[in-house]
Amino acid sequence: MTTTTLRAVTHRLTTTPVEQLPPIASFLATSLSDCAELLSAPQTQKPGKSDSDHAVQVHKLKTRLASLLQDRSVEGRWTAVVLVKAAVEAGQWEILRGYEPIVRNLVGILAKPDPISTRKMCIVTLTRIFHLTYQYPTLVREITTPQLPGFITAALNLVSVLAKGPSGSSRKSKPNSPFMETVLHALLELISRHPTIFRPFIPQLRSLLVEIFGSSPPAYFPENVVDAAEHLFASLYKCAPKDKSDAGWNDDCRSTIRSIHRTADHLFRAVVEQWESVDTTLIATRLNYSQDIGDQEPDLLGLPGWRGVHAGADRLIALLELLSDFISMPSTSAIPIPLGSILDLTSRLTSVTVPPESADPSQSSVQTNPQISRDEREMLWAELPRIHTTCMDLMRNVINLLESSTTPVMQAILDQTTWVFRNEKFSRDIRSAIYDVLYSLVSVNGPAMTKQNVNSLTSVLRACCLDVSCSTEESTPPQNTQSDSKSKSKTGQTTANADSFLNPELQKARDAQSSLRSPELQHAASRLLQVALVSVPAALFTPSLRAEIDRTIILTADKNAMLASVLNPVPAIKGRGAGSSIMPFLVRGYADQMEVEALVRPRMPVLMTAPELDAQADAEDEDEDMQDEMYDAAPKTSDFLRQPVPVLTPGPALESPIAADASKPLHKRAYAEEAIIQPASSSKPSEKTDVQPKKARFGESLPKEGKTPVTEEPATSVTQAVSAPMPVSTGTRTDMPSAQSQPPSTLQTPASASAASLAVDDSDDELPTLNIESDTDSEDEDDDVPMLG
Repeated sequence: MTTTTLRAVTHRLTTTPVEQLPPIASFLATSLSDCAELLSAPQTQKPGKSDSDHAVQVHKLKTRLASLLQDRSVEGRWTAVVLVKAAVEAGQWEILRGYEPIVRNLVGILAKPDPISTRKMCIVTLTRIFHLTYQYPTLVREITTPQLPGFITAALNLVSVLAKGPSGSSRKSKPNSPFMETVLHALLELISRHPTIFRPFIPQLRSLLVEIFGSSPPAYFPENVVDAAEHLFASLYKCAPKDKSDAGWNDDCRSTIRSIHRTADHLFRAVVEQWESVDTTLIATRLNYSQDIGDQEPDLLGLPGWRGVHAGADRLIALLELLSDFISMPSTSAIPIPLGSILDLTSRLTSVTVPPESADPSQSSVQTNPQISRDEREMLWAELPRIHTTCMDLMRNVINLLESSTTPVMQAILDQTTWVFRNEKFSRDIRSAIYDVLYSLVSVNGPAMTKQNVNSLTSVLRACCLDVSCSTEESTPPQNTQSDSKSKSKTGQTTANADSFLNPELQKARDAQSSLRSPELQHAASRLLQVALVSVPAALFTPSLRAEIDRTIILTADKNAMLASVLNPVPAIKGRGAGSSIMPFLVRGYADQMEVEALVRPRMPVLMTAPELDAQADAEDEDEDMQDEMYDAAPKTSDFLRQPVPVLTPGPALESPIAADASKPLHKRAYAEEAIIQPASSSKPSEKTDVQPKKARFGESLPKEGKTPVTEEPATSVTQAVSAPMPVSTGTRTDMPSAQSQPPSTLQTPASASAASLAVDDSDDELPTLNIESDTDSEDEDDDVPMLG
């Protein structure tokens, strides 16, 4: 079938006019992907008839694609680029070998004035080809090494202009280039696989990237382009020689940290910082308060100058993101991460927070600089939440990278995050970023937390409950509303919204809509509550906090958080009441979920691996089978009740305790099942069991000083008929009658066995009791005792 499909594709490519190929290009590409087994099959040296046909079809396909790449029409070249990518991904090595002319034609298309879509697809196709040749050294030598430098030059020419200066060649970006993001992602994909080929282009790439993520208005780039430029800049150290790559990464990372400090010196000049650096090599920048805020000189990374509070905040955020990329970038060798310098930097940036509006300036934790105007200071307050959000992202990357190695600095990270949260929790972005940081921290270091750590998280967890339950801080509290109405009534100037009287649900709908504007915030808060219940020891939570968390997850019907709460209950602590479980709410809401079913009704069988346990289990199975057969052969209890009741004559040794035992109700099923057993003549009365013997029941005479008990003949025959010993079972079954699950007693005489079989107390039905009384004191005269109903 694949041969037919390939033949159809080549036939349509050959017979269809070039102008009509773009509408069917997607169909042809899909058909080529279906022929992957045929296109990737190796060609034999002595092909048969079928193999020869296959080789002919593959050769026709390659020839047609090569001619379309050189076609004069735009439609032909666009179709060829699309189908080349599909053929390369389907055939890989078999198609790539001998593909060097086609790769050269693809590179040439980038220099032609083709449509934007054609050149973008050409960049993607060439990136895919260079990526696939990486695992074949022969193809790297034939295709990648000669063609990749030309591709890098052509791609950079699409987004920048080469400028030669006294210090060397540099690149200046083209404004509003549509190829910028595609080119940056393609170079980022290839630089880690072919670093030696990229080494001559490092100066050009560095100048271009510095201009992109270090730019300020009017030369502004989209956020995704800035992110790609930062990732590519952090990967440039891989192009250094092997013995200098670690040193290059360390130098770039420390230069980034110092550039952040330099930017913060200018940006935070409106406040008097209380922070002191632990790095003695860090030198503060001298500031000129008579000039506008800004830095006119390039920094250590070569970033251009900036001016204005907003531009300074953008520069600081870009440098923090670049530092995060340096830390998160994988490397081939071990690199020491400057954790102390990073925490020192975040401590400085988080120490300056937005002061509360109602606080007295003299009592505020932030001391302002009187030499700076109020407008600049308020602009700084507006930019601080963005800066602190990026700081939280940096700490989260550090925790995700180092994991349990961050345990020694866990308290420092908690102090910084809770300090920012206490002063800037009005910002949703701040709350979401802090929730993500604490999620990473608690999931790794939760079991190692102490009571002090959990106490510092209390305010954050309570805020999580509010965010999860869609409670917004914009809603006005009732007490404030009443006080405002009283103040307005005093002045006599009141305003009312007439629509609120006509539609009372309007305010509720508006509050609900405002609470749903940030689903990322609710997701981050829910994750933090769940990981806190799972990782943090339950004994460290206060009862009020745990009750609030449980109440919130019940109201929001959060299945994962409810499972975490059920699996980690509140431990029993002296002085506290018994902890309550929210399992009923979990079962009520998610009864059809497999996790809940496994939690409520576990069905895991008992695993017996020891040999003695296996032998015991086999013996229990045999006894259960025997008991099943006995139970099936047992007659009905009603038949037994219709049989005549024998008259028993008590002996002189019959005492009152025995009569008292005889007054207990009998078990109908036990008596019926035991009545069918073989007579006592076939059993051995001397058999003993491990169970302690029971007391003598009625029908058994206790001998005294050589005297023999006297019973009449009918009683003796009946007693022998029901006094056979029961088989001793090593196991019990809950679904069998209760008579079989009773432990057997020691059999002394047939009469005692009969009494023991009749003395079962757990029956549902009652039999008439026996009133046994002695009419005479003579041992020779025994009267029958009738059975009273």
